[in-house]
Formats: sequence, C-alpha cells, structure tokens
Amino acid sequence: MDADKRRQLRDAFGAFMTGVTVVTTHDAQGQPIGFTANSFSSVSLDPALLLVSIDKRSANFDNFTQCGHFAINILSEQQKETSNIFAQKIADRFSLVPWRTGEYGTPLLDDSSAWFECSMHQVLMPVTMRF
Repeated sequence: MDADKRRQLRDAFGAFMTGVTVVTTHDAQGQPIGFTANSFSSVSLDPALLLVSIDKRSANFDNFTQCGHFAINILSEQQKETSNIFAQKIADRFSLVPWRTGEYGTPLLDDSSAWFECSMHQVLMPVTMRF
C-alpha cells in the first residue's frame, strides 16, 4: 500500500471514537492473563453478542481463543496506568492492579467504569485485507 493510501486509512480509523479496555481470562495453568485492547465492539443486543479482536501473533492468542469465559473491563479515565501495565510485557500484571474474581471466574479489574463477563460463542479467524 502506498503512503497516501496508508494515511487515508489511518485518518479513517482515527475518526472512529473508541474507549480502552482490558480483556482478561486465565491461561491453561489457571493464572490470570490480560491485554489492553481498543478493538471491542457490540455486535447484537438480542442475542447479546460482542466482538474482541486479538492479533493471531499474540503470545496469548491460544489462551483467549480456547477459553470458556473472558471479561471486558472498560477502563475509567483514571486508569491510564492500568492500561499501560496491560499494554506492556510484564510478567505478573495482576500483582500491580487491584482485581477480583467474577461470577464465572474471570478476573475483573477494580475501579473499571463497567465490565462484561462473557462466555465464548465463536472464534472467527482473520482475513487479509488488500488496498
């Protein structure tokens, strides 16, 4: 893709308002894991469905695509540091933030504006876009 098209695409993506979330679950050994994401969107109200995108090159791709439950923690304006912690490669992120276990066992971050505790419905594999 040439530079002009990349810039146009970036400007179009930048015009879309988004919040910051931390997506959480457990790994195969039962340890809490999570990552900062702004790739969360509602899909349907009835049935209640949402979409989270995770890069298939992520070290946690398998954990998140094979989990039974996960949580979307919508961060408040005061949680910039939490966003930064989960955006970095830190060994034990959960030791640095207050959290609790949700009804379905997912890690829920304290002080979040809202959270969704979710059951996995479907995993869709990405396709390559060409411009």
